[in-house]
Amino acid sequence: MQELLWILGSFTLRDALDVTLVALLIFAIMLVLRGSLALSLARAGFLVVGLLLVASIFGFQALNWLITNAVVVLGLAVPVIFQPELRRALERMGRGGWFVRTAPNNDRDLVIQEVVRAAERLAERRHGALIVLARASALDEYISTGVRLNSVVRAELLLTIFWPKTELHDGAVIVDQSAHLASAACVLPLSASRNLPNPKMGTRHRAALGISEVSDAICVVVSEETGRISIAHDSKMTTRLDAERLRGILQVLYGLKPAARQPLTLDGLRGWVEARLAQWMPVHQQRGKA
Repeated sequence: MQELLWILGSFTLRDALDVTLVALLIFAIMLVLRGSLALSLARAGFLVVGLLLVASIFGFQALNWLITNAVVVLGLAVPVIFQPELRRALERMGRGGWFVRTAPNNDRDLVIQEVVRAAERLAERRHGALIVLARASALDEYISTGVRLNSVVRAELLLTIFWPKTELHDGAVIVDQSAHLASAACVLPLSASRNLPNPKMGTRHRAALGISEVSDAICVVVSEETGRISIAHDSKMTTRLDAERLRGILQVLYGLKPAARQPLTLDGLRGWVEARLAQWMPVHQQRGKA
């Protein structure tokens, strides 16, 4: 206790700045890990550090021995148990985007218009669809699992691909970083999350969440059973979208200003707000069922 009082008595402005920087670093780590099981791991780590400080300050030798030995064991087990979550967290920390060649805004605007047009008609026909829009993260390993097309994105092409009787309808279409339709019938990883927004979620929606867990891609999903349109991004899913709200969300997440080439509407504004919420809200707070 005397040591703690001595530390508080000698606290200076420099120490305050030091503590502030550490707090900001911890906050940044929490933001990187949010929405994943690794967040629980980080919280447990901070708890262990806190217990070590308490044991050191008050001289609890038994508690200090227990935590010190437990940390050694957990240090070997954690990288194995939480490998998917740690991989995703490290990728997000290293994702800068400065050296990634991305498509011009005009090309992205065209992709948005064609995807929205196709999604609206697919929803009317209740044809299931899975459309992935790549951003900073390269999706080459998933593009290689499908049939290479290297085509300009057109709504008619998407409608043809996802027609139930075609060979390419069962899988995902991936639009690469150059805004070209790179491949169809691609295989995506299924979500590893233990807190799905809907336990009865189908394979398409699990795949959409899965690709959003391992990359920063945006995934548009059309349900074959209900005809509802959803968007998965950053391990979160926003459901029950119409064409205007889909367009507004894509314009935000895909790097364009809302309603840049068309008059601002109430639905478009609502889509912009939902896109912002989708970047921060946990999965279980997204409204509606897929």
